Amino acid sequence: MAEQDTRGTVTRRDFLKLLGAAGVATTFAPFVPWGQFMPNPSNIVPSKVQVTLPDGTTANVKTFPKNSSEVITYPSSGDPVLDQEAFKKWQFIRLPSELGGDAEDISAFRVYSMVCLHLWCLWKYWPQDGRKRGECPCHGSMYNPLTGKAFAGPASLQAPPSNVLATLYLEADDKGDLWIKPAVWSVTENGIVGYGRLLKT
Repeated sequence: MAEQDTRGTVTRRDFLKLLGAAGVATTFAPFVPWGQFMPNPSNIVPSKVQVTLPDGTTANVKTFPKNSSEVITYPSSGDPVLDQEAFKKWQFIRLPSELGGDAEDISAFRVYSMVCLHLWCLWKYWPQDGRKRGECPCHGSMYNPLTGKAFAGPASLQAPPSNVLATLYLEADDKGDLWIKPAVWSVTENGIVGYGRLLKT
């Protein structure tokens, strides 16, 4: 009797081993230094820089309009071609009044990576009444402008930290000009562009 060809088949034992390996990988995923492997803007040493708007002016707590946003670049290499990379693009948002946008300090502002955590499309902030949220045009993921956490769409179904956008932290000087603090690309700090951030409680 000819031997049965079992090449290409997966036994129950092999399947259980694969499940076990996947479980271990999922458990330790938040602790892996993903910033070393993801296409993050890490080829430039992050430093404290002013929030520079697309028109070349500096964002200021007294003049930047409430419930509005601009696309900013961080960290900038100074090369206009390299600076077009999606992983360097951020939504700089001044919150609407009902979410604290009236304050003339850094609490009125948020800065989130524009790279959607689902499949890396670029989302944007929509200020219209009834929206006032971040929305990805590709698959409908939506982000809370206060926290950067996905609350609808496929990104909201992903486990932490892959359901909260990477962020930049700000400070203001005596004139009210806004500065970006040096970023630390880890899930417990600024987060990792394209992978996510653990939301601090």
